Amino acid sequence: MNDDLIQTIINDDRQRFLLDLEFVQTLANPQYLNFLAQRNYFKNQAFINYLKYLLYFKEDNYIKYIHYPQALYFLDLLQREQFRQELVNTAYCRQIEDQQLLAWQRLQRRKNQLLNNAAGITTTTTNNNNNNEADATNPQNSTNAISTSTTATNNTQLR
Repeated sequence: MNDDLIQTIINDDRQRFLLDLEFVQTLANPQYLNFLAQRNYFKNQAFINYLKYLLYFKEDNYIKYIHYPQALYFLDLLQREQFRQELVNTAYCRQIEDQQLLAWQRLQRRKNQLLNNAAGITTTTTNNNNNNEADATNPQNSTNAISTSTTATNNTQLR
């Protein structure tokens, strides 16, 4: 093999990896999942096989490149036909998005709390924040944090 051919193969593999990585990370966006579902991508067996192929990003050598861990969560869920079917429903995707936003807000509050504690600053929460957090932990509330309620919601809808 000559050096040009070797370089082309290396560049092609790198390009493929970057395209796969970019696509996997788009899966963290429920609106994009809804877009794909409404255009019947999830009914295409070649596309479903591609989603299965992308599971390699969960391996130790590749997971470190993922910036949006929820993308891997959704990639797992996309392996299930019922979840793919539910994504056609815009309201379902909005609910997922709301749960995602609440999870990010809770994570940011927790991060700030830990930073403040480390700096010796005490914080107080208002009743409004307490009410929102109480709502976020209620399993009956449709705006639960994605880490806990999406699983519960999906399990309920799969029965």
